[in-house]
Amino acid sequence: MPVRRRRTIALAAAVATSAALGATALAATTASAAEVPLFGYELTWGIKQSYRTYVTGMAEGSFTPADGAVQAAGNGVFTFVEGAGSYDSTAHTVDLAFKGSLKIESKLHGFELALSDVKFDSADAEITADVTRNGATTDDVPLADVTVTRAMTDMATTLTKEAADVFGSASYEGAAGDPLTVVQKTASSPSPSPSASTSASPTPSASPSPSDSASPSASSSPSDSASPAPSASGSDAVTNGDIVDGRLGWGVKESFRTYVVGGVANGKITVSDGATQASGNGPFTFTGATGTYDTDADTLSASFEGAVNFKGHEENGSYGLDLTLADLKATLDGGSGALTADVTSLGEKSEDVVLAELKAKSSDLTATDGVITADGVTATLTEAGAKAFSGYYQAGAELDPADLSVAVTEDAQLPSGDGESGTAGDSTGATGSTTGGVSGALASTGSETPVTALGTAAGVTVAAGAGVVFAVRRRRAAESR
Repeated sequence: MPVRRRRTIALAAAVATSAALGATALAATTASAAEVPLFGYELTWGIKQSYRTYVTGMAEGSFTPADGAVQAAGNGVFTFVEGAGSYDSTAHTVDLAFKGSLKIESKLHGFELALSDVKFDSADAEITADVTRNGATTDDVPLADVTVTRAMTDMATTLTKEAADVFGSASYEGAAGDPLTVVQKTASSPSPSPSASTSASPTPSASPSPSDSASPSASSSPSDSASPAPSASGSDAVTNGDIVDGRLGWGVKESFRTYVVGGVANGKITVSDGATQASGNGPFTFTGATGTYDTDADTLSASFEGAVNFKGHEENGSYGLDLTLADLKATLDGGSGALTADVTSLGEKSEDVVLAELKAKSSDLTATDGVITADGVTATLTEAGAKAFSGYYQAGAELDPADLSVAVTEDAQLPSGDGESGTAGDSTGATGSTTGGVSGALASTGSETPVTALGTAAGVTVAAGAGVVFAVRRRRAAESR
């Protein structure tokens, strides 16, 4: 009969420091939980390296992964796949179950066991698995306590008393296990933009460094033609040259805007230098485009004026979140491209960070009445963009779509932008702002759940731009019923 255990909740040391976008979002509330489905995750854990060495060495045994689970080469760690479960947007916790099984056996030392239905629960801060020995299965055996971090990568683990029993060594109780990583694997990776260079992988940092980004290469459009003249027909005769003016409509990400001005960050959004924000905490419009275009080659490269600043988690005049995006640039080449910006996070500036891969609905960039328009351009977060947001969202996350319109003739009439006029409380003119107080916390669905929000349901302390997350851990008192 399975052993039942009673657990008491204790605060334990799992400290996650956020230097930019506030792991401080992990505040416990008494509101009812809002469960958001999660899917497509993988869990990688090696149990304990010395145990793997013992099994395949002295015990002359083997590990046999099955049902989708795999083992890394060289008697390496194990990965369990197709993790699915839920995210509690009130408590900011995840509960995931993974596919795959692992058979461990040694005829020489006379043991055979199997692990299956591996689970990770950030609220309990533990790894569990169904354990089968001698033909009997015990469900949800706690194998390790986990020091939960906001990134959920390389989390420290401590083997439990139950793990010591399962793996056959009393010395394992309280011993350090292998680090645990839980990551989402996107269904498809966005293809690199033809007009964006691919720099070396950025080194982890709280805020991006210049090496974190790759600047999209300028299009090869010739720019030596005379200023285009308007034609009487809908399509313009001049096919390449300089951009006269233009607008970029982009909201970054709606759930992020909601979070910044919501009851957790209790912050504000401020636009400046010609940028505007639509009413109701809406998207932003950046103006004054310059650059080049070539409608025959279906390429354009446009830079936009305006900046937007996000502030939140204020404590004694200091902000745990202080992020500015400025000097936005958009490139398209055959329907694909990149969106870059100068990123300033907590006073540290990085130029030309590639925030998103762009994918237009059509590769065609025909000018009509002197205007090239590309609406609803899909924007997908890049690795460099994820670094710019301090891991708040994972690379591959879908950002708000972008709307591009650029004038290629002096008398062309651009469509009005959403941010052209604002109402009280929103951006009006060049330097309006949206302030905190809007109800709600992290608004996200499905696979777009912010990584930073995945922690534990304990309180959060904000101190001079950093959040300290106290993970909830469960102390076990093994107790037979």
